[in-house]
Amino acid sequence: MKIRILQLIALLMLSFTASTAQEDKDHNFNVAKNMQVFNEIYSYLDLMYVDTLDADEVVGTAINSMLKSLDPYTVYYPEDKVKDLKTMLTGRYGGIGSIIRYNQKIGNTVIDEPMQGSPAAEAGLKKGDIILCIDDSTMAGKYPAYVSSHLKGVPGTTFVLKIKRPSTGKEMQFRITRRAIETPTIPYYGLRNDSIGYLNLTSFTEDCAKDVRRALVEMKHKGMKGFVLDLRGNGGGSVPEAVEIVNMFVPKGITLVKTRGKLKRANTDYVTTVDPLDSIMPVVVLVNGESASASEITSGSLQDLDRAVILGTRTYGKGLVQLPVDLSYNGQMKLTTGKYYIPSGRCIQAINYRHARGGYTEHIPDSLTKVFYTAGGREVRDGGGIKPDIEVRPDSLPNIAYYLTMSGLDSTEVLLDYETDYMAAHPTIAPAADFELSDADYEDFKQRVIKSGFTYDPESERALKTLKKIVQFEGYYDDAKTEFENLEKKLKHNIARDLDMHKDVLKQIITNDLVTAYYYQAGAVENSLKYDKQMKEACRIINNPAEYRAILDGTYKQPESENADEIEENDTEEDDL
Repeated sequence: MKIRILQLIALLMLSFTASTAQEDKDHNFNVAKNMQVFNEIYSYLDLMYVDTLDADEVVGTAINSMLKSLDPYTVYYPEDKVKDLKTMLTGRYGGIGSIIRYNQKIGNTVIDEPMQGSPAAEAGLKKGDIILCIDDSTMAGKYPAYVSSHLKGVPGTTFVLKIKRPSTGKEMQFRITRRAIETPTIPYYGLRNDSIGYLNLTSFTEDCAKDVRRALVEMKHKGMKGFVLDLRGNGGGSVPEAVEIVNMFVPKGITLVKTRGKLKRANTDYVTTVDPLDSIMPVVVLVNGESASASEITSGSLQDLDRAVILGTRTYGKGLVQLPVDLSYNGQMKLTTGKYYIPSGRCIQAINYRHARGGYTEHIPDSLTKVFYTAGGREVRDGGGIKPDIEVRPDSLPNIAYYLTMSGLDSTEVLLDYETDYMAAHPTIAPAADFELSDADYEDFKQRVIKSGFTYDPESERALKTLKKIVQFEGYYDDAKTEFENLEKKLKHNIARDLDMHKDVLKQIITNDLVTAYYYQAGAVENSLKYDKQMKEACRIINNPAEYRAILDGTYKQPESENADEIEENDTEEDDL
């Protein structure tokens, strides 16, 4: 019997080996066949197509279409775009250090926000300045991508920038020397009056962990007793940087991240290597639907190790890793090589990319996720991002605020015009933490919006019109006509009423815009904390040690929020790990 079993096992192994060999042979044949067909098609196009082909454009389009069918993170960078990848990884580029935007009303690109300490700020450029010329090249009617390509360049090179300042109507010229610009990864950090430290981290670029360490050491020396790490809107970046930051709060020798893919030699285990700065101090990490990849490694690892309370809304769910690969002719490709797994063993990838079935995507439902356990035994799940320990939703933005602030809409320029005029009339304002737009100034803004003829599309009116069409189609309208007419009167578009109804939110938006113009990003973050209910809840938990411990040991029960029935949103720009 034993001999027969061994013979059966040997037969099965031989069959499996033969099957695998045949699959490999078929795969290699299909690869060779399709490469040959592609070459033949392009050869015929190049020889016989009615117009002359641009090889870079045509083949580049084919490459990009092929990669797009895989996942959003595998991207080809030809030689002239490699600098974009380097900027993404390092946060550094050669330029003047200013955010620009397109002004729909005048059809021109304008300065939106000079960065603190940048050539743009030192030259005196201001929010709203209209970019007319760069050296001898006119920028009239040009979109930001075109203007940006002329503003960027080799550090040390000089050019003449001609602008028009809307508040005075004067045209001005500046001679500006480009420098190596590094996008600030920590716009603001500081210690609050209750000795709770706060740090806003916007991305995980090279050496950001060193900056985080310096800030933590500084705040600890000033008496920090609790710490809030803000990763909201942080789309990720470098895995090693994330590991170093987590290592500041957990002991050395812990495996935080394992990357696993097809190529075994590319698999990596990331282990903490140094003693922590502080392994006891209470920590709260703020996250939202735009916290992705390295942000999820940081928050997920701290959650798995029961080292921090995660607060906010569910993160994006990017559990894939990429590596830069060198290509011929100085090109590069950012290639998805595997998935990563955090200390509990889970992978938090939220989307399956189904390459073999037409390239569609499939969001993993909660019902199909698996249970894992933190170091202390709390249940956590894979797939679908990091679910916060404490869910606190931010206040929703009213529709009118969206139309007043959304870049690229004619209506947004009412806000920009008001802010540039305010800046011209106010050379200085109160400190960033204290400044607030006065009621009188808001009334001035309100009257300006009304006089401008500003309109927007209220969701309630749109929904009512849709419902009315459906009811008419189904033949019920005559019976409900009176109710519809009453609703239409109540929902009639009234800009003045809407501006009064949403006064507090709009005041906060204008206040934050103005603080940014006077005190840059650091001032904007500091000012926004006054209104931030997620930050307030984080501080409340830190100041309540019993509640903080209960959350981490799994005995805490969060009260049902008033937003419990809302559908959880998880949309974000697809950022890179």
